[in-house]
Amino acid sequence: MKYYFNKTLNEDFDSVIERVTEELKKEGFGILTEIDIKETLKKKLDVDFKKYRILGACNAPYAHKALKAEDKIGTMLPCNVIVQEISKGVVEVAAVNPMASMKSVENESLKKIAHEITAKLEKVIERL
Repeated sequence: MKYYFNKTLNEDFDSVIERVTEELKKEGFGILTEIDIKETLKKKLDVDFKKYRILGACNAPYAHKALKAEDKIGTMLPCNVIVQEISKGVVEVAAVNPMASMKSVENESLKKIAHEITAKLEKVIERL
Protein backbone atom coordinates (compact mmCIF):
# COMPACT_ATOMS: atom_id res chain seq x y z
CA MET A 1 0.00 0.00 0.00
CA LYS A 2 1.42 3.36 -1.03
CA TYR A 3 1.41 6.09 1.61
CA TYR A 4 0.11 8.66 -0.88
CA PHE A 5 -2.12 9.23 -3.92
CA ASN A 6 -0.78 11.45 -6.68
CA LYS A 7 -1.44 12.97 -10.06
CA THR A 8 0.69 15.05 -12.42
CA LEU A 9 -0.93 17.99 -14.22
CA ASN A 10 0.20 20.16 -17.12
CA GLU A 11 -0.85 23.45 -15.56
CA ASP A 12 0.40 26.55 -13.81
CA PHE A 13 1.44 26.03 -10.16
CA ASP A 14 -0.85 28.72 -8.72
CA SER A 15 -3.88 27.51 -10.66
CA VAL A 16 -3.26 23.98 -9.36
CA ILE A 17 -3.21 25.31 -5.77
CA GLU A 18 -6.61 26.93 -6.43
CA ARG A 19 -8.04 23.76 -8.01
CA VAL A 20 -6.80 21.54 -5.19
CA THR A 21 -8.29 23.89 -2.60
CA GLU A 22 -11.66 23.88 -4.40
CA GLU A 23 -11.71 20.10 -4.80
CA LEU A 24 -10.88 19.66 -1.12
CA LYS A 25 -13.79 21.97 -0.22
CA LYS A 26 -16.15 19.77 -2.25
CA GLU A 27 -15.20 16.87 0.04
CA GLY A 28 -15.63 18.91 3.23
CA PHE A 29 -11.99 19.85 3.81
CA GLY A 30 -10.66 23.24 4.76
CA ILE A 31 -7.01 24.29 4.67
CA LEU A 32 -5.74 24.79 8.23
CA THR A 33 -2.11 25.36 7.31
CA GLU A 34 -0.13 26.23 4.23
CA ILE A 35 3.63 25.84 4.28
CA ASP A 36 5.63 27.35 1.43
CA ILE A 37 8.73 25.15 1.42
CA LYS A 38 10.51 27.22 -1.26
CA GLU A 39 10.12 30.39 0.82
CA THR A 40 10.98 28.66 4.10
CA LEU A 41 14.17 27.07 2.79
CA LYS A 42 15.28 30.37 1.27
CA LYS A 43 14.65 32.21 4.54
CA LYS A 44 16.12 29.58 6.90
CA LEU A 45 18.95 28.12 4.83
CA ASP A 46 19.42 30.60 1.97
CA VAL A 47 18.95 27.80 -0.57
CA ASP A 48 16.89 27.81 -3.72
CA PHE A 49 14.22 25.14 -4.07
CA LYS A 50 11.39 24.40 -6.49
CA LYS A 51 7.83 25.60 -5.87
CA TYR A 52 6.54 23.25 -3.19
CA ARG A 53 3.62 23.76 -0.81
CA ILE A 54 2.23 21.59 1.93
CA LEU A 55 -1.48 22.11 2.51
CA GLY A 56 -2.79 20.89 5.86
CA ALA A 57 -6.33 19.78 4.99
CA CYS A 58 -8.93 19.06 7.66
CA ASN A 59 -12.44 17.69 7.49
CA ALA A 60 -13.64 18.89 10.90
CA PRO A 61 -16.47 16.38 11.50
CA TYR A 62 -14.16 13.45 10.72
CA ALA A 63 -11.29 14.94 12.74
CA HIS A 64 -13.67 15.27 15.69
CA LYS A 65 -14.76 11.61 15.36
CA ALA A 66 -11.15 10.48 15.12
CA LEU A 67 -10.09 12.50 18.16
CA LYS A 68 -12.96 11.06 20.19
CA ALA A 69 -11.93 7.54 19.16
CA GLU A 70 -8.21 8.06 19.80
CA ASP A 71 -6.96 11.17 21.59
CA LYS A 72 -3.36 10.85 20.29
CA ILE A 73 -4.51 10.75 16.65
CA GLY A 74 -3.91 14.50 16.52
CA THR A 75 -0.25 13.60 15.93
CA MET A 76 -1.36 12.52 12.44
CA LEU A 77 -3.63 15.45 11.69
CA PRO A 78 -4.25 17.34 9.47
CA CYS A 79 -4.11 15.37 6.23
CA ASN A 80 -1.22 16.73 4.21
CA VAL A 81 -1.53 17.45 0.51
CA ILE A 82 1.55 18.57 -1.39
CA VAL A 83 1.74 20.57 -4.58
CA GLN A 84 5.15 20.68 -6.24
CA GLU A 85 6.42 22.05 -9.52
CA ILE A 86 8.26 19.28 -11.35
CA SER A 87 9.18 21.58 -14.24
CA LYS A 88 7.69 24.71 -15.80
CA GLY A 89 4.01 23.92 -16.42
CA VAL A 90 4.22 20.43 -14.86
CA VAL A 91 2.86 20.13 -11.33
CA GLU A 92 2.40 17.08 -9.12
CA VAL A 93 -0.25 16.86 -6.42
CA ALA A 94 0.02 14.16 -3.76
CA ALA A 95 -2.18 13.46 -0.75
CA VAL A 96 -1.46 11.28 2.25
CA ASN A 97 -3.18 7.89 2.30
CA PRO A 98 -4.88 7.78 5.72
CA MET A 99 -5.29 4.00 5.52
CA ALA A 100 -1.51 3.63 5.36
CA SER A 101 -1.09 6.01 8.31
CA MET A 102 -3.68 4.23 10.43
CA LYS A 103 -2.03 0.81 10.03
CA SER A 104 0.22 1.70 12.95
CA VAL A 105 -2.74 2.60 15.20
CA GLU A 106 -4.47 -0.36 16.78
CA ASN A 107 -7.97 1.03 17.10
CA GLU A 108 -10.81 -0.63 15.20
CA SER A 109 -13.10 2.41 15.36
CA LEU A 110 -10.53 4.47 13.43
CA LYS A 111 -10.52 2.09 10.48
CA LYS A 112 -13.95 3.18 9.25
CA ILE A 113 -13.04 6.86 9.62
CA ALA A 114 -9.73 6.35 7.83
CA HIS A 115 -11.47 4.41 5.04
CA GLU A 116 -13.98 7.24 4.48
CA ILE A 117 -11.32 9.97 4.52
CA THR A 118 -9.18 7.91 2.15
CA ALA A 119 -12.08 7.71 -0.30
CA LYS A 120 -12.60 11.49 -0.09
CA LEU A 121 -8.92 12.25 -0.74
CA GLU A 122 -8.83 9.77 -3.62
CA LYS A 123 -11.80 11.61 -5.19
CA VAL A 124 -9.97 14.93 -4.86
CA ILE A 125 -6.92 13.59 -6.69
CA GLU A 126 -9.01 11.83 -9.36
CA ARG A 127 -10.98 14.99 -10.17
CA LEU A 128 -7.92 17.14 -10.80
